[in-house]
Amino acid sequence: MRRIVSIASAVLFTAAVAACGSSGSGGTQAATSGPAPAGSSAAAPATAGSGGAALAVATSKAGQILVDGKGRALYLFEADRGAVSSCTGACAKAWPPYTVTGTPQAGAGVTAGLIATTTRSDGTHEVTYNGHPLYYFAGDRAAGTTAGQGLKAFGAGWYVLAPNGNKIDDD
Repeated sequence: MRRIVSIASAVLFTAAVAACGSSGSGGTQAATSGPAPAGSSAAAPATAGSGGAALAVATSKAGQILVDGKGRALYLFEADRGAVSSCTGACAKAWPPYTVTGTPQAGAGVTAGLIATTTRSDGTHEVTYNGHPLYYFAGDRAAGTTAGQGLKAFGAGWYVLAPNGNKIDDD
């Protein structure tokens, strides 16, 4: 009987995790001048280093937004307090953090003075902009998509950022 309960619990846990991040997974992302979060239909991102633009501004249906060097939308999480990320575990599978191993660079339209990093609980360095830790949405399958805009998940809202670093709240 105990074995049946253990198996049932494992199945339910797997289903719950899949439901939270059914569009993708992969945990913490190694940086981001690359195209897509792990688990999506695109290749895993390359590590952002000291060369090339790691942050840029692009036009979307939400207006001018902050993106990575390949045009993938970046989001803030309203549950974060200051530069400390509160998105871990299943949250980080659905909303992979934008991490780097080098120094993040400012591309066209980005204010370099608003870029920084914060150290996550796993020791990786997450990019922040205007004090907000940055994330991808696993449901964004390509550059130019913002399927995560305005979603409420893991206890708070998710929003793309304007070039000034403030959330774009169009809901």
